[in-house]
Amino acid sequence: MKKFFSNVLANIVAIMIIAAIFFAFILMMIVTSALGDNKPYIKKNSVLTLDFKTNIIDSPSEDNQQFSFPSGESEKNVLLYDMLEAIKKAKTDDKIKGISIETDGLKGGISHLDDVRAALEDFRKSGKFVYAYGNSVSQGAYYLGSVADQYYLNPAGGIDLKGLSAEVAFFKNFTEKYGIGTEIIRHGKFKAAVEPYMRNEISPENKEQLSTLLNDIWKNTSSRIATSRKIDSAQFRTVVDSLYGIIPELSLQHKLVDKLMQKSEYDDLLKAKLHLADDDKLNKVSFSKYISSFKEDQTGKNNQIAVLYASGTIYNGEGYDAIYAQNFIKNIKELTENDDIKAVVFRINSPGGSANASDEILFELQQLKKKKPLIISFGDYAASGGYYIAMGADKIYSEPNTITGSIGVFGVFPYLKELAAKNGIRADAVTTNANSNMFSMINGVTPGGVSMMTKSVEQTYKRFVHFVTVNRKKSFDQIDEVGGGRVWSGTRAKQIGLVDELGTLNDAITYAAQKANMSTYNVSSFPKKMSAFEQFFKGMDEDQISTRIIKHKIGSENYKIFEQLKNPDLKGGVMMEMPYEVKF
Repeated sequence: MKKFFSNVLANIVAIMIIAAIFFAFILMMIVTSALGDNKPYIKKNSVLTLDFKTNIIDSPSEDNQQFSFPSGESEKNVLLYDMLEAIKKAKTDDKIKGISIETDGLKGGISHLDDVRAALEDFRKSGKFVYAYGNSVSQGAYYLGSVADQYYLNPAGGIDLKGLSAEVAFFKNFTEKYGIGTEIIRHGKFKAAVEPYMRNEISPENKEQLSTLLNDIWKNTSSRIATSRKIDSAQFRTVVDSLYGIIPELSLQHKLVDKLMQKSEYDDLLKAKLHLADDDKLNKVSFSKYISSFKEDQTGKNNQIAVLYASGTIYNGEGYDAIYAQNFIKNIKELTENDDIKAVVFRINSPGGSANASDEILFELQQLKKKKPLIISFGDYAASGGYYIAMGADKIYSEPNTITGSIGVFGVFPYLKELAAKNGIRADAVTTNANSNMFSMINGVTPGGVSMMTKSVEQTYKRFVHFVTVNRKKSFDQIDEVGGGRVWSGTRAKQIGLVDELGTLNDAITYAAQKANMSTYNVSSFPKKMSAFEQFFKGMDEDQISTRIIKHKIGSENYKIFEQLKNPDLKGGVMMEMPYEVKF
């Protein structure tokens, strides 16, 4: 009996300890949140600094994907629009004397780097300095840093300057070897999302479009680097082809950098630039801190322009880490009915996804357009379903390097008929109708199922092209000619009429204001970023926890394949999606 009471007491004490820890955690979040409301003070003679702890994100929803304990060393997600506004404000802020780029790698897309780079070029017109320092520098980080007045490199560092590539893996032999069948229907010879399961090598059409796309993007980026560094284009090509950037001395010799020095020497150089004494502290201000010092929530104010962000793959249902139709329909309806919002800029950064979900979102956007201006801004990707949902727009702005188009549709259903047979597994189905069991992992797809999928794909493609013809004011044949699943750079998309203008998110916002006849306005972002409390309790959900663990173990790209297999809403569905991800 004594042992029993001891165990009970021990359990009670354990529960109390856990409760106390949980209470302390909640209290810490409350205190942190309260402190976060206090705007930080920016000292005189400060240097606005982009360091390795800064991630550039396109959408507030990208900041909701993972909750973490507050830490001074944690990575900070900074919204692209906020970063651009910060650079613009710093241009006339007497407390900010210059900008220092101190990052070896950046988590941000090519279009993000384009916009930040352009903002830094404008900042330099103020007469304030822009310096950059690197150690083991990624190509994207160098592309951004090359805009600086001076670029400094660690003597034992290097620059990963090598150009662009895209590698396509093929699984046809693998699936055949292990008896895995794949029923595939697609419309468009350039719709390469399903090619890895149909072929053992890249098709001429896919090779052509990839080559054109990569060369367009590289031409845009490499020419800017060469111009900023005052290197002849032919010589710059030699530098890249020879991988001179990897060797510090060769980087210096071929004008990729201005001087080799240690990081502490670079900090001393900044102090000298600011005319500080040796014992004076160098005031470096992060972008997240600087943004917090002036940013205000514009919700509830009159004359708003809403920026609705759509980032990630398009799915049916409800969720927070991508574009979920149910969530976005709710957001669109709220913006439609909010009289304080005079115009909407729809920021798209998506490779596509579910055809059904894309169609639902497009319909609601068409309803919004009837009441107020709807302007589209493309980020890194506006392909397939991502391009489809843009067809309700008054005007479309694309970045020069946006991967655009991919007007095509496909349907995929994997099955294990041969693999099951090899291992002595079979299944009998009892049905009421000819195609009651048309999709079976063991028995495959019925002829009726194949016929249905084919008709569905063709119907969806025609519907896709129809909306494009209406929005772009072109004939079916004209769109079909540049469609077929082919992807284009933003520059080419402008030439062939798939977008209206090449421009940034800010350009789209400015035009939206003109369209709504507003000279003064406030900009609000949607969907709103979740609070720390919301992120924490959302993360307590069993599905969210398991999803986070699986994504961490297998990676986001592999998780898409896993999601296709486990999600019943995606099995055998018609998809509008492209397979490419161009990484800088």
